[in-house]
Amino acid sequence: MDKKQLRNTLLLVCGAFIWGTAFVAQSVGSDYMGPYTFLAGRSWLACAFLLGLMAVLRKMGRTNTAAEPGFWQNKKVLVKGGIFCGAALFAASAAQQMGIGTTSTAKAGFMTALYVVLVPVTSIFFGSRPGVKLWSCVVVQIMLVNHFSPQLDGIQLSFMQFLVVAVLSTVFMFAFETPTVEQFRGAAVSIAYCGIMSSGVAYTLQIVGQKELDPTIASLAMCLESVFSALAGWLILGETLSATELCGCVLMFGAIVASQLPEKKRG
Repeated sequence: MDKKQLRNTLLLVCGAFIWGTAFVAQSVGSDYMGPYTFLAGRSWLACAFLLGLMAVLRKMGRTNTAAEPGFWQNKKVLVKGGIFCGAALFAASAAQQMGIGTTSTAKAGFMTALYVVLVPVTSIFFGSRPGVKLWSCVVVQIMLVNHFSPQLDGIQLSFMQFLVVAVLSTVFMFAFETPTVEQFRGAAVSIAYCGIMSSGVAYTLQIVGQKELDPTIASLAMCLESVFSALAGWLILGETLSATELCGCVLMFGAIVASQLPEKKRG
């Protein structure tokens, strides 16, 4: 594995750590408000954070202004990618938040990691054929990001997808829930962590890290969020891990290590 592949893998592992610890914040937040309200709060905060980040980076001259004049790069693809990635992310995030209020953070994390089984199958329809070893080591949003991220600025794609999530979750919030100021006050810390760190930082790490990285390896790296969620639930919330869950942690680490080993070339 070259240095760029290793760097991108490590970026995804860092993102997985943030996502894993965010399960604790999501669990606490579910005690104060409904899933759509929580998702709307964290997504709007993520949009504000990413918009500010883009402005700062542009002022520092760290954006690719030569690609296309103006602030937004490759606008047509950006809008298309934001809509598709955002819609998929909204569906996944809403389902996850609904479930996390009724189970432990460890179980929620391991159920979320089931996407690692689906990615190799889905990747065939996008023209990518994983090797035999990656099949043995084994969702839609990951594949969509893998498709659009090489064509776009990573932070801008992250902003657009969260803008779509924010709009959709706000519509569903007012349609099915009754948000109050007291709810947002009680869940303020949880929303802040999920909005800035989990949504703003971790999903940007995902988009940047997935560039030129095999989607199956990417999914294996990101599935470590289940391991981190289990550990965070144990350390912060006092949740216990069964023997089965502990074995699952070991298998997750084994899978990602195995996926990085070079395959033997046929003569």
